[in-house]
Amino acid sequence: MMSRGRADGSKKTRLITAICLVAIFIGFVYVYYGSSVGSQVHRGTSTLRRLGSSYLGGDEETEVGGGQDEFSSKFGQDDGDNGIVPRSFPVCDDLHSELIPCLDRHLIYQMRLKLDLSLMEHYERHCPLPERRYNCLIPPPSGYKIPIKWPKSRDEVWKANIPHTHLAHEKSDQNWMVVKGEKIVFPGGGTHFHYGADKYIASLANMLNFPKNILNNEGRVRTVLDVGCGVASFGAYLLSSDIIAMSLAPNDVHQNQIQFALERGIPAYLGVLGTKRLPYPSRSFELAHCSRCRIDWLQRDGILLLELDRVLRPGGYFAYSSPEAYAQDEEDLRIWREMSALVERMCWKIASKQNQTVIWVKPLTNDCYMEREPGTQPPLCKSDDDPDAVWNVPMEACITPYSDQNNRAKGNGLVPWPARLTAPPPRLADFGYSSDYYEKDIGVWRQRVDTYWNLLSPKIKPNTLRNLMDMKANLGSFSAALKDKDVWVMNVVPEDGPNTLKIIYDRGLIGTIHNWCEAFSTYPRTYDLLHAWTVFSDIEKKGCSKVDLLLEMDRILRPSGFVIVRDKRPIVEFIKKYLTALHWDTVANTDSDSGSEQDGDEVVIVIRKKMWLTSGGLRDSE
Repeated sequence: MMSRGRADGSKKTRLITAICLVAIFIGFVYVYYGSSVGSQVHRGTSTLRRLGSSYLGGDEETEVGGGQDEFSSKFGQDDGDNGIVPRSFPVCDDLHSELIPCLDRHLIYQMRLKLDLSLMEHYERHCPLPERRYNCLIPPPSGYKIPIKWPKSRDEVWKANIPHTHLAHEKSDQNWMVVKGEKIVFPGGGTHFHYGADKYIASLANMLNFPKNILNNEGRVRTVLDVGCGVASFGAYLLSSDIIAMSLAPNDVHQNQIQFALERGIPAYLGVLGTKRLPYPSRSFELAHCSRCRIDWLQRDGILLLELDRVLRPGGYFAYSSPEAYAQDEEDLRIWREMSALVERMCWKIASKQNQTVIWVKPLTNDCYMEREPGTQPPLCKSDDDPDAVWNVPMEACITPYSDQNNRAKGNGLVPWPARLTAPPPRLADFGYSSDYYEKDIGVWRQRVDTYWNLLSPKIKPNTLRNLMDMKANLGSFSAALKDKDVWVMNVVPEDGPNTLKIIYDRGLIGTIHNWCEAFSTYPRTYDLLHAWTVFSDIEKKGCSKVDLLLEMDRILRPSGFVIVRDKRPIVEFIKKYLTALHWDTVANTDSDSGSEQDGDEVVIVIRKKMWLTSGGLRDSE
C-alpha cells in the first residue's frame, strides 16, 4: 500500500510538471505573437497608439490590411507606414472628446513649460511633438446629435453636444444662455447687453450717426473683430446687417465659449491677446469691439492696444464698453485717465462717448504721427518691420504707420460691401497680380464651386451646411463663389506662402494664417465642410505626415460632414486607402472640371464622414 501511494505521488508530480511546462510554453507563445501583433498596429502609421479598447467597425482584432504595392511604398516613408494601411484607427478615450492638441493644458503641465501666466502665454499655442500626438479618432460625447441647422441654431443647440452648463449658471443674470430641457438656448444677452445684442448694436450705430442706425454704414463697415466675445452673440446679431465678425476668445475659465459659438453657426476662433501677434494682417478690420473683455490694455506700454491698432483699417473704430468708461471710483478713474492719455499719444480720437461706452477712431493718415514730439511713446515701428507677418511673431509696442500709398489715399481705398467682394482690392498690387488675373481666378472658382455643389446636391439640403473651411484659400475666390449660400467660410492661408490673407480681408471675408503640419485652433466637430486644394501636396513637400492631417481633419469635421479634396491623382488614391479606417465614405469623384490650365493633373474627391457613437459599442448611423 505504501509503495503504490509513492507511485501515485510520482505520477501526480510528473503531471503537475507537465502542466507547468505547457503553461509556460503557451505564455511564451502569447507574449511573442501578441507583441508581434502589437508591433504591427504600431507600424500602421508612424505614431499610431492604441488609446481605448474599441476600434471603428467593431473589429476587436488589431488587424492591419493593405499590401505593399508600388503606390504604398512610394508614399510610405514620409508617413512612416511602410506601405501598411491600418484597417481601423484607435478611438481616443472619452476624456479627449474635446481635445485641442495645440491648446491642451495637460500637455503644458506634462512638458513642464515655463510660461508667464500674467502674459497669457498658457492660452497661446503650444503644439505636441509628433511622437506625443494623440493619433486616434476623437469620439463625440455621449448622446451626441446632428447639430441644429442654421438659422435656428443661432438661438439653440443640443445640450448633449456641448454638455457644459456652468456658463448658464455663472452668467444667469446676463442672459448669455439658459438650459431648457435637452437644449441650451441663447437669448442674445451679454455681459454688457443683458437685454439683447441687437439693441446694443443699434445703439453703437446711433452713437456714430450711421444711417438708419445700421452699423454697416451702407457697406463701409464689413469686417469686425470681437475680442473676448463670450458665446459670440454680438457677432451673431451683426450677420443680419451684412457684417461678419471674427469672434475671438481663449480657452480660459469660460471654457467652451468658442465651442458654443461654432455650434451655433457663428464665425469664431480660439485665440488670445498675449505675447504673439494675432493671426491677421494689418488693416483687416473696420471695427474692433470689447465688451467687458477683462483685458488690461495698459500693460507693457499698451502693447495689446497697439496690436488692435495694427489690425484696424485707416479710420477704423474701437468700441469699448467697460466700467472704466463711466465708473467714478478711484481705480476706474485712474485707468480711464491713463488709457485716455495712451490713445491720445496713438493719435486716436473719441468719436462718441455715451453712458457706458466709448468709441475711438483711428487716424486716416500719418500726419498726426509725424507731428508728435520727438521721443513720444509709443514709438513708430521700425521701417523694416513687416506688419503683415503674423505666424509666431512677437507683438511690438509700437505704432504701425501707413504705407506711402495708404497715406496718399487717406483711407483704405475699398469700395462698400457687397461690391467689395469682386472689385480688385488695392493690395492686389503687393503680389504683382493684375486685375485680369484676379477676375480669371474668380471665374475659375465660380465654375469649380458649381461643380462641387452638383456633386454634393444628392446628399445635402439648403440648410445642411453652415460652417465651412477653405484650407488653402489663396485669394478667397472659393468663399466668394458661395456668397448666395447661407454659409460662412474660414479662409486659411499657409504660413509659408504668399500672405494673401490681406486680399481676403480686403474682399470683406475673414480667415487666419495656419501651418497644416500642426493642429488647428478649434474644438472637435466644428466644421460642416473642409475644402483642401493641394494641401496634401504642400505638406508632403514639407515632410509632414499626411496621415496626421487626415486625423486632424476628422477631429474638426462634424459627423455627417463633408471633405472636398482637389489634388494630384496619387494623393487622392493615397487618401482613398484610409477611408475605411477613418469611417469616411466616398460621395463622388471626378477629373478636372473647369477646363482651366490651372487644374493641371488635379482630380476631385468628395467624402462624407459617417456618424458613429462609442456608447454601447461603435455603430454607424446616417
